[in-house]
Amino acid sequence: MSEISQKQMAGVVGTNRQFEEVIAVCRALYVKKLQDYGAAWRILRPESMTDQIFIKAKRIRSIETKGVNLVGEDISSELIGIVNYGIMALIQLEHGYADHVDMSNGQAIEEYDKNSKRILDLMKVKNHDYDEAWRGMRMSSYTDMILMKINRTKEIEDKDGKTQVSEGIEANYMDMVNYAVFGLIKIKYGE
Repeated sequence: MSEISQKQMAGVVGTNRQFEEVIAVCRALYVKKLQDYGAAWRILRPESMTDQIFIKAKRIRSIETKGVNLVGEDISSELIGIVNYGIMALIQLEHGYADHVDMSNGQAIEEYDKNSKRILDLMKVKNHDYDEAWRGMRMSSYTDMILMKINRTKEIEDKDGKTQVSEGIEANYMDMVNYAVFGLIKIKYGE
């Protein structure tokens, strides 16, 4: 096993900390919305979750392309939405959708925490292998990667979840969340 330089280790530790801080911001909004609406999102079918993420990513791309934001909410709020909808989508994949709210706020928070930890663990593994390559990407590339993952997910959904050699829906949702978190890290901490 090769030795990791102190600079590389500091970068990895910094990324992990920044990732956790960004997820904490997303989680705080998720908890507030649970207090307002409960887990009303439990009625959404997986395809609707994918479409919610699509709407947010398309708005980001529109703002990036046009340079104009008429609604007033910034890109950060849309990235937070992608993180939260991505985590809710993972919960839906595991538990299925419901015809009524069938999850308490406490259960919804536990599920959020469980899935955000899984996403953090995935990021750590990939970040090790890719050596923080995401830091060299442009913000617009995160948007494009999220949109590509959405299109892949829609294709898989249209094929009843069956793939021949590709990652499944869960992996695509996890990647969408990771790219959204990377965007939030860049916005908050800079390059």
